[in-house]
Amino acid sequence: MTDTKGRVKREFEKNLDLVTELSHSINANPELAFEEYETSAAIVAALEENGQFTVEKGVADLPTAFVASAGSGDLVFGVCAEMDALPGIGHGCGHNVIAASAVGAALALAPFADELGLTVRVFGTPAEESGTGKEIMVNRGVFDGTHAAIMVHPSLKDVVIPQLRASRSWRITYTGRGGHASRPWSALNAADATVVAQTAIGLLRQQLRDGIRVHHVVKEAGSAINVIADHAVVDCMIRCDTIDEVDEVWERVRRCFDAGAVATGTGVEFTSLPSIYREFRHDQDLAPIFESNAKAIGRTFPDYPDKMFGSTDMGNVSLRIPALHPMLSFDLPTEEGNHTAAFAAAAAGHDGDRFVHDAGLAMALTIADAAQSESIRAGLMARAANS
Repeated sequence: MTDTKGRVKREFEKNLDLVTELSHSINANPELAFEEYETSAAIVAALEENGQFTVEKGVADLPTAFVASAGSGDLVFGVCAEMDALPGIGHGCGHNVIAASAVGAALALAPFADELGLTVRVFGTPAEESGTGKEIMVNRGVFDGTHAAIMVHPSLKDVVIPQLRASRSWRITYTGRGGHASRPWSALNAADATVVAQTAIGLLRQQLRDGIRVHHVVKEAGSAINVIADHAVVDCMIRCDTIDEVDEVWERVRRCFDAGAVATGTGVEFTSLPSIYREFRHDQDLAPIFESNAKAIGRTFPDYPDKMFGSTDMGNVSLRIPALHPMLSFDLPTEEGNHTAAFAAAAAGHDGDRFVHDAGLAMALTIADAAQSESIRAGLMARAANS
């Protein structure tokens, strides 16, 4: 295994133009959650054309999900490729560079997988933004038999172990009785119910622990100024350190929505939305290896006072198998962070190309190091055997 990492690096550089073009192509053709047909096909084609990967498509009964495998080693290491875009913004979360860097890492490792005792898997994971495809894949056994998984996400900071939090969402539907605004006394105003609920949530926030977030948006609340709304819809997301805490806070928030119904005499129904993002458990053995490799490439990891980021369904994977989810930065102003048009544009430009190189190479070298470390290899396999 002399100079294995050097050979992995040279293989990565050989494929860099291909994966950079893949990133640009995905960015130019954004597809929403569970609709990533062209994106999935493009990623699969890049892996199949390499000639070393076998691909299982449509895993977990999800048409765009896939697992591509190379090598036959006993240590199975996964790299996750996210694919979906945001409505109206495109790849404002940079999933094009996440997918391309994952492909780059896998292509770099494939020729050396057997000598490293590795099986390299690329997981094509749909619907991270809405629908939590990884939760579905985890529950249907797609990650079973994998000893560890990694992915890198773009942000405005370089952070090896970001704080990634749990969240869950609900839809609240109020049903009232409509009427003309000139004769309002016989109506039950569903739009008013949303106002009462939002006011109650605003007051509740004083009693919530620091860091708990309650997000909500009124999706529907009437369509004419002189017609009292008989129907209103609110979507609510709660974000906390753990999914158990999310569910505890929801019980208090739910009473705020109940208050809207009581105050206005309307009916209320609650529906759990499919998105569930569990807390992230970073693997403490893999983290320093990634940091060392990323620093060697030129990344720095300042001691930011705030390392809190959003939520990801990669957390759902991390509770099943050892996982790591570092962040590498785009050079953008703080107001142009994730989920903005500027971030989507950066993901198709120099920042995105730099990310594809740095994240892909750092992941490939990290996996190679883990495979060559007797203690880390044994630890990963022992945890799988005991899970």
